[in-house]
Amino acid sequence: MKPIIAIVGRPNVGKSTLFNRLVGRRKAMVDDMPGVTRDRNYAEVNRFDVPFILVDTGGFEPETNDRMLQQMREQSRFAMDEADLVLFVMDARDGLTPADTEVVEMLRRVKKPIFFIINKVDGDSQEAAAGDFYSLGIDQIYTISAEHNRGVGDLMDDVIAVLPQDTGKAADEETTKIAVVGRPNVGKSTLVNRLLGYERVVANPTAGTTRDSVDTRFTVNKKPYILIDTAGIRRKGKTVEKIEKYSVMDALRAIERADVVLIVISAEDGVTEQDSKIAGYAYEAGRACIFVVNKWDTLTKDNASMGKFVEEIRRNFKYLPFAPILFISATSGQRTGKIIPEVDLVMAQYAKRVSTADLNRVFSKATEENHAPLSQGRRVKFYFATQVGIKPPSFVIFTNQPEGIHFSYERYIMNRFREAFGFTGTPLKLIFRGRDKKQS
Repeated sequence: MKPIIAIVGRPNVGKSTLFNRLVGRRKAMVDDMPGVTRDRNYAEVNRFDVPFILVDTGGFEPETNDRMLQQMREQSRFAMDEADLVLFVMDARDGLTPADTEVVEMLRRVKKPIFFIINKVDGDSQEAAAGDFYSLGIDQIYTISAEHNRGVGDLMDDVIAVLPQDTGKAADEETTKIAVVGRPNVGKSTLVNRLLGYERVVANPTAGTTRDSVDTRFTVNKKPYILIDTAGIRRKGKTVEKIEKYSVMDALRAIERADVVLIVISAEDGVTEQDSKIAGYAYEAGRACIFVVNKWDTLTKDNASMGKFVEEIRRNFKYLPFAPILFISATSGQRTGKIIPEVDLVMAQYAKRVSTADLNRVFSKATEENHAPLSQGRRVKFYFATQVGIKPPSFVIFTNQPEGIHFSYERYIMNRFREAFGFTGTPLKLIFRGRDKKQS
């Protein structure tokens, strides 16, 4: 799994500017996949020697009566709890503030790497003014300008040096890893216990039950699995409004380690914005997904109820048209026996390979029957396709205009691959490349 780095600090110290600098593009482009609604404060960063997940938080004010600032503070605290490494940002132009001092004292007790950063140091004059921050008694302070990329490289060299490495073992390659994710109180732990056949984790009807994430190995028909149950949300003080947003952090960790993601939705609540955020990240992470509508037995239903709920899911998750939908009751066990067979079916597709000959037979027929639209007045030519990876199945398609392929035509090619090779329950990845001189 990728390590998580959280950026925290008071409002307006330049956290988002640093976030964009490390991501390598403007924040608005983090959400550029059509149909995906998710929290833009999360991004995968692959530009450095060690890939990681970067989290940008709201402003951190230790003492405030402002409701919004209180919620932002709780978000920051949760991010610090769950991250592997914390970047604490201060503002050279504001100078050292009492709030900075209070947060630093709190961070001294955190048992993980903390990098203390003074931002907006654009030149020698700000560098000199930053001397006040050394009164905090911190051994290492990094002076940077996130806007002008000053000192950021040196900072990241030291950050990467202490990031935890991937600890995944080769022996787990044959084990299907299943993440159970969803909002608080949708029945995740009850479902885990039902699948395992015993009470492995505490299932509490109170949203926000405090516990750690739990991994459990089990076998079904001699096939090995790891079930990843995500932790409950920690409620602190009276900050309970919109607490569901904090579950994204824990879901990120589970999704990163999973092959198949069970997205648990409460039938009582219907589809919520938080469901969309969690599902959107699973999609962007390239994981196979199954929608599990829990508490189906609690509703008063008619013959059209299930069809209407399916329509609601398909309408809200247009980017996951391939994901199967199961309606269950984790409490009574209704239809929970269908989950593992569905996981096996999806996993087989997720790890499937197609021969180059069969792939190009289908690809050639698809492009002949429906030509790609012109790009900048030029005809788009395709040469050949090849599969380059699995989990998810990934294909490189060589063309004369790799930048000229409209996403609707990309979707058409995906659908043809799905139909021909049975990729009905897994994400697919298409990469369009130009031919080099040796190939032409």
